[in-house]
Amino acid sequence: MFILLWNLVILQIFLSSDSMYRRMLDFFFIFIVVISLSSCGYNRKHGDTISSDVVNNPNTASGKPDPGKLPVIKFREEIHDFGKIIEGETVSYYFKFTNTGKSDLLIADVNTSCGCTVSDYPKPPIRPGQSNFIKVSFNSAGKRGFQTKNIIVVANTQPNSTTIRIKAQVVSPAGEK
Repeated sequence: MFILLWNLVILQIFLSSDSMYRRMLDFFFIFIVVISLSSCGYNRKHGDTISSDVVNNPNTASGKPDPGKLPVIKFREEIHDFGKIIEGETVSYYFKFTNTGKSDLLIADVNTSCGCTVSDYPKPPIRPGQSNFIKVSFNSAGKRGFQTKNIIVVANTQPNSTTIRIKAQVVSPAGEK
């Protein structure tokens, strides 16, 4: 129905216009309007959202959450030392963690302290008792000496952020001073 209506509008413009230039401008305008209207129907993929029933927010208006119902993120280790690495190397480490709480753990974001450090973390909820990994990669290009990078894990825990760290001593490649 919509397409038929637009075809009639376009036909009317072509029949009523005097000059070819005017027809081209009118056609271009209608084309832009049709494209704009059709782009409003963008649909998300079903996997892009998290259902609201998995989000359990035990915080209350009084500010006193029930700690027995909260998810808890427990890392096997919170600091990893790569030791000596050669400048230009990219090294990675998988921080293992477990949800030791009573409700699903949702990691909202993992922020790094510098562009030389990137992370990859699980997006689906982590059930109580389950474990998973956060991968942290450090690119030592342009870095020398002792390096410590902070990685902040933001989740639905109390407190809502946990800091893990990587360390390395970046040395010059052989033959450089």
